Amino acid sequence: MSDNGKTRFNELLSDEIQGPFVTFVLNTHVAHQDISKDVLAFKNLAKAAKIRFEKRFADFDWAPFQKKINELEADASFWRSTTKSITIIFTKEETFLYRLNVPVDDQYYVGKKPYLLGIIKDQQFTYDYYLLALNRDSMALYLVNGSDVTAVDLPEDAPTDLVGTLGDELTGGNLNYSTGSGSGYNGSGKEGVTYHGVSTKDEEVEIDWVNYYQAIDAYFKDTFENPEKLPIFLYALPENQTVFKKIAKNPYLDTRAAVSASPAQASIKEIKAGAEKISQELETLETGSYNELLDKKFVDQLVDIVPAAKEGRLSHFFIATENFVNETTEMSSEEFDRRKLLNNTAYAVIQTGGKVFVLNQQAAPDEKSLTGILRY
Repeated sequence: MSDNGKTRFNELLSDEIQGPFVTFVLNTHVAHQDISKDVLAFKNLAKAAKIRFEKRFADFDWAPFQKKINELEADASFWRSTTKSITIIFTKEETFLYRLNVPVDDQYYVGKKPYLLGIIKDQQFTYDYYLLALNRDSMALYLVNGSDVTAVDLPEDAPTDLVGTLGDELTGGNLNYSTGSGSGYNGSGKEGVTYHGVSTKDEEVEIDWVNYYQAIDAYFKDTFENPEKLPIFLYALPENQTVFKKIAKNPYLDTRAAVSASPAQASIKEIKAGAEKISQELETLETGSYNELLDKKFVDQLVDIVPAAKEGRLSHFFIATENFVNETTEMSSEEFDRRKLLNNTAYAVIQTGGKVFVLNQQAAPDEKSLTGILRY
């Protein structure tokens, strides 16, 4: 899971950025008629935000905020380039835009702090990793950042194809092998394969298969630059996965999830679908582990959660979406105050190095509406 505190919100947590903050969270669309509705929803939210801002921050001028709102409202390209939803955060001086890939309830927020819960909901299951598209005689690598998938441009010396990698070390029908503890292939001294006699064609192919995968694994272990130490997941046929996992010694290979299909003719659309499948499997594994956190000390009432967060005693804070009432522009003072308290508590948890989650109640630990896991 990506760090949904310091990494994503570092700019918003900076002391250099001064409030008040005006935040809008709304669903967005691609169809022309729906874009018009999105702009209208934004405009209506802005009207409601103005009223609350002028009551809450009477000493501040609304005009700089209205200017930014007007400019964004008139930016057709902004509304056409969309995802499922968006969080827009204004200060007097700056504008922060976060495109989200989850549905939200349309809302505005005015406060001394930015409203983070929409971004948290989007980022909590955003995984960053590499996807290794592995065939018997070739490989390609993709970088996955949440919903973004891009092909990695590997250097010329990377083992991207069998012939170019093995070259003169291709067996060519002159060697036989059996797996074991002997040394070398073609006199190279690599462990795990021993040769003798004259091989059949199938054995030759298998020798090259093993040797090629050894070269790929060695590349990721010894040469590949991975400063963030991102995991590598496999997109490969089951038999190719089995062979590679037996050989692999590189520390980045992660076998918790995989795509069991051939990437040989896969389009980028199919690669993205495979990445989405892996991310869904990781999300299932992660949510399945939440109940284990209840083996630690926890609190599940706001009267206990709020002071624990301020004191930096929460390692995790879970908020169920059922805590919110979607009142949009007619948001009551009670609902606004509830969101303010939950947002400020989340802010405190993130600032002290904890993690915050906004989940459907069924996915929350023990299906509790609120849970804070105590560090001590």
